[in-house]
Amino acid sequence: KMPGRGKKRVRESEGDTNKVVSKKHKIAHPSHPDVTVTGVVLACGEGDVGQLGLGPDVMEKSRPALVNIDDQKIVSAVAGGMHTVCLTNKGEVYTFGCNDEGALGRNTSEEGSETLPSKVDLLGRGIQLSAGDSHTAVLTDEGKVFAWGNFRDANGKIGLTSDGIQEKPIEMLPGETVIKIASGGDHLLCLTEKGEIYSCGCAEQGQLGRVAECFSVRGGRKGLDYILKPAIIRCLRHKSKKRVVFDDVYAGQYMSYAREKDTGSIYAWGLNNYYQLGTNDLENKFVPVYVKAMSEDVKVTMVDAGQHHAICLDTAGKVYTVGRGEYGRLGHGDSNEEKRVPAILDLPPCKQVAAGQAVSYAVTNSGEIYAWGMGTSQQLGSGDDEDVTTPRLMTGKQLQTRKVIAVSGGGQHTVLLATDTPS
Repeated sequence: KMPGRGKKRVRESEGDTNKVVSKKHKIAHPSHPDVTVTGVVLACGEGDVGQLGLGPDVMEKSRPALVNIDDQKIVSAVAGGMHTVCLTNKGEVYTFGCNDEGALGRNTSEEGSETLPSKVDLLGRGIQLSAGDSHTAVLTDEGKVFAWGNFRDANGKIGLTSDGIQEKPIEMLPGETVIKIASGGDHLLCLTEKGEIYSCGCAEQGQLGRVAECFSVRGGRKGLDYILKPAIIRCLRHKSKKRVVFDDVYAGQYMSYAREKDTGSIYAWGLNNYYQLGTNDLENKFVPVYVKAMSEDVKVTMVDAGQHHAICLDTAGKVYTVGRGEYGRLGHGDSNEEKRVPAILDLPPCKQVAAGQAVSYAVTNSGEIYAWGMGTSQQLGSGDDEDVTTPRLMTGKQLQTRKVIAVSGGGQHTVLLATDTPS
């Protein structure tokens, strides 16, 4: 989903966040990377615009390859649609990949400079990252959100703000203290310390959770500012008139999910053409709706989503998938049938799940990584481009002596954060 980019079209694309544990910052959230646990970045998939970070001559890697980031100690690595963002233990941000619409947040006028990791000039110490198709966001230890790049809709560019594409970091939500950010393909979600969620970006599929369908195309008569200026999502509790206080937020390409603080209940909104919201119907949701299948039937503690499917982790470390079945992205074998509600997979206990556009990943408690789904872009790190219809252990030379901390799936590539195992 990169129309008009002048780059290779991808069938589906996804933005993502990584989830680990933070301790030493002014604000805290379980999703923040632990700065005491550092690792190396590994990348696989297609890299024709430099998103693998391996230089101008490396177009693809079918197995995870080591990315050199100036000997920095990395605590988080996130894949956007066609770019990658990495965070160091000092709170510095490095980017590489496609910069056509400012997603790297730095000058790449020197030929080939976009294909190698380089630092973004950021005001503040970064503690969490998110990335979409053409935008990047960073949360600082003071609870400020800085973002750069561009949002798109079905008709093309809409800008990051009403001033257009932003090639350098700008503050997105001044006056609020944010504790978690999440990026969809073309939307951004910010969770504040008050348990409120602000959203901005493309609203066409309902992914902002606050824009009625009649205003969903570029804000309708209310104009672009209505969708590009972050504003609060209003949500009342299931079977109650009390306002929901959230403690987590997640995003897929065109969808959003959030967890209620008091009950752990999951609410979802956005595109629902393959049951990917878990609501057992095919209606797009323009406001948050309670998801029984993720709140009562399964107690979900983490959600990530691609274009038409979602992957969930429950409180016991069990993994579930829901939504579209083509290319094996659900992990339930050769059947292309969709799953209307989350269906469990046979995997060891896991600590993180992630999705690319038509691929899925799960990181086990012991540091192994399983991947499945569409193999076309070699995002599965399997050594070939065949689809994988059930979870398969990712292997390779760079993983022989390392444990995986976290994984992130992009439009055509995958990035892993891994740490060396003691010899």
